[in-house]
Amino acid sequence: MPASRRRSGRGIRWWRRKWRSGARAIGGTGAPVDGPVFDDAFRAQLLELFKWRRDVRRFRPDPVPADLLTGLFEVAGLAPSVGLSEAWRWVTVDNPARRAAVRASFEACNAEALAAQAADCADSYARLKLAGLDEAPCHFAVFAEPHPRQGHGLGRATMPETTAYSAVMAVHTVWLAVRAAGLGLGWVSILDPAAVAAALDVPSDWVFIGYFCLGYPQADSDHPELERLGWEHRRPFGSTLIRR
Repeated sequence: MPASRRRSGRGIRWWRRKWRSGARAIGGTGAPVDGPVFDDAFRAQLLELFKWRRDVRRFRPDPVPADLLTGLFEVAGLAPSVGLSEAWRWVTVDNPARRAAVRASFEACNAEALAAQAADCADSYARLKLAGLDEAPCHFAVFAEPHPRQGHGLGRATMPETTAYSAVMAVHTVWLAVRAAGLGLGWVSILDPAAVAAALDVPSDWVFIGYFCLGYPQADSDHPELERLGWEHRRPFGSTLIRR
């Protein structure tokens, strides 16, 4: 087992212990006054959900029930947003011509990205599957409305980009909900934002966050595909923590 994986396992076990002890230390039991009690079993399951969430590229063709898809978007609306602005905008893409336009943008941008790779990375890059556009039964795009009336500008005066950050929080929320429902989600970022906005005919001031493929995955894994294929590896937790 690689040393980084051993360190990661120790860190997760430490986190579990600290989470349990912290819950007991705050307010006696750690239970909210009027809310649900999230016990050790729930926290363990939640950690498994985090570990098994993947960026999926390979999908089965099975259709996703419409009510399930709608329910996932409703769950995404529970995400935090600056000033309660709820600036995220979900655009489902079913029209074949619009999907084809997005795919054409991906092909062009991916060719440019391949040409820009260093010589020692180009072959590895060319072998990566970086989108599930042809297989996934569901496509949707996420945009952020940069200046929504909702929220009355609260929290955005000095950091207007927080509307986009809020949309990303909604993406993360739906990603976890998708995995919990036995589905997979893949984020396609190798795209020209202007081309996607034009293909989907959205307001010109909306900020493109990402294009997503959703469906039932061909396989599950608790490790990122890029790590399994040797493209990159997770860093130990301590290397990303800076104390001041």
